[in-house]
Amino acid sequence: MRGRGSGVTTEGFRDVIEMRTESRFEQYDLNLTLPEPLLARQMRFTVSERINARGEVMVELDRAEVEAVVDRIGKAGFESVAVGLIHSYLNPVHEQMIRDVLAERLPDVSVSISSEVSPQMREYERFNTVVANAYIKPLMASYLGRLEERLRGEGVGCRIFLMHSGGGIISIANAADFPVRLVESGPAGGAVFAAHIAARYGLDKVLSFDMGGTTAKICLIKNQTPKTSRVFEVARTYRFKKGSGMPISIPVIDMVEIGAGGGSLAHVDAMRQIRVGPESAGSEPGPACYGRGGERPAVTDADLVLGKLDPGNFAGGSIPLSPEKSRTALTAHVGGTLEMEPVEAAFGVAEVVDENMANAARVHAVENGEDLSEYTMIAFGGAAPLHAGRLCEKLGVERLIVPPGAGVGSAIGFLRAPFSFEANRSVYMKLSDFDVDRISKLLRELKDEATGFVRTCDEVSPILAEFKVYMRYSGQGWEIPISLTEEQAMAPDAATFLARFEEDYAKLFGRTVAGMDVEITVWSVNATTPPEEVARSVTTDGAASARLDQTRQLFDPASGGFVDANVVARAGVGEGQRVPGPAAMTEDETTIIIPASRDAIRQPDGCIDIITKGA
Repeated sequence: MRGRGSGVTTEGFRDVIEMRTESRFEQYDLNLTLPEPLLARQMRFTVSERINARGEVMVELDRAEVEAVVDRIGKAGFESVAVGLIHSYLNPVHEQMIRDVLAERLPDVSVSISSEVSPQMREYERFNTVVANAYIKPLMASYLGRLEERLRGEGVGCRIFLMHSGGGIISIANAADFPVRLVESGPAGGAVFAAHIAARYGLDKVLSFDMGGTTAKICLIKNQTPKTSRVFEVARTYRFKKGSGMPISIPVIDMVEIGAGGGSLAHVDAMRQIRVGPESAGSEPGPACYGRGGERPAVTDADLVLGKLDPGNFAGGSIPLSPEKSRTALTAHVGGTLEMEPVEAAFGVAEVVDENMANAARVHAVENGEDLSEYTMIAFGGAAPLHAGRLCEKLGVERLIVPPGAGVGSAIGFLRAPFSFEANRSVYMKLSDFDVDRISKLLRELKDEATGFVRTCDEVSPILAEFKVYMRYSGQGWEIPISLTEEQAMAPDAATFLARFEEDYAKLFGRTVAGMDVEITVWSVNATTPPEEVARSVTTDGAASARLDQTRQLFDPASGGFVDANVVARAGVGEGQRVPGPAAMTEDETTIIIPASRDAIRQPDGCIDIITKGA
């Protein structure tokens, strides 16, 4: 967008996206590097106007001033404009005027206004979101148009839809208007995939674990529904360091992401500690064992040295691996410094990456008031089945399910996703000033807005509405989401809202604050087509044993050495057969490592169900 886009904001707020919140994500680092704003200062214009926190116009916007600013934008040759004014989420009249003038005088310029893209309080997050939308809107509109044209030329006559970050599907037209909602849509598909498996097995508490080449994503799924959030970060200058990126305020599936993938590189830091990630080898040159010029050890190199991977059968034999190159890289960058043998170095790398993921999962669970020992893990992605068993041991998770197609789980999730759209709006209200009529009107408007978007994709299916409000104690800086039934939302009652808030607040923080006023900041309605009817899977206890006539050496963390592990092709394991650990179950997409403490059972639907021995 630099050189091609501009922004318009309220006079005095030109530098909001550059000043950020002035919070320090690394308290003692005197040389913090922050992401550059998507709009340079000289590309940001201001107008004299003011709407207060109640949505009242304090300073009228002068059309002549707007026209002058628009003319400057036109002369500069900008292709896209982001409009974000103070408190426009309460009253968008001034943003709409600027949009209309731009449409009249510069009809070929793309325009995004914050009251449509992200109508929520907190101007820094809202301004960033509308700028990000404007940043990619011309490119995405062009790309999606060309994609549709080419598909039509190839004879594809069906309608075309895209996955959005909230875990649903939207039309090409909606995606072109709000392309920022496509960010993180790939991982969202994985969470939908895990939720589908959870529904098939009747599981109400699931930990979704997606590990690929560069990152690992962890998501909590309750009652077969992934947890969602309103804000996430992009363009982090310190990868995976919360607060170091630009916040984007849109509905998104709530996931914790860390730099732990098959290509994540290992090194020894100044404190003589093994570090893994966030830097990745990528697919080119890839890990050292690929033999394509990579000289630094990656997680895949550690897995190979530990016996988790078959060097002659990786990716169905299409990519031969070199254990010797892995040992050389591990010695040069880890073992030599720490005076370790290659196997010790490999185990150190594997333990660090597994502990990093386990710690991220623990923190995520604690932040949401959950006990992971009550959860079942569902693992997918090319690298997840290699590490999921060890991760379950670290987290105290008793059951692990690896579905068929685990290597392409996110893509399968796309096909399972419903049509959905979430509409939200910031309207501040204390429970002591509870206005039933205003609330009823607001929620009806949000329901109609969200339903309207879904109807552009599906004209006949019934539509379900999911209601949520964000509440906090008066004076707190952030709120928590509170889910409401349609009956509670359509017949709002202050006592019901308070009871639901105190119930969830106590679950998260262990107590409530008696006598403190409670306030609502954001109202949200998610319209969605009904979830796919999922037949409950019949399960087996694995009475029959699979034929096991192959073994290989596999490193066992419990004994600290190599043990004989069964090797079996996943396709060769019959329905209901049990494979005792330690074992490696191979397929073209991935390898499932079954720890010595566990057994694996092939369920009738093809899922590999890994349970603690004796369970």
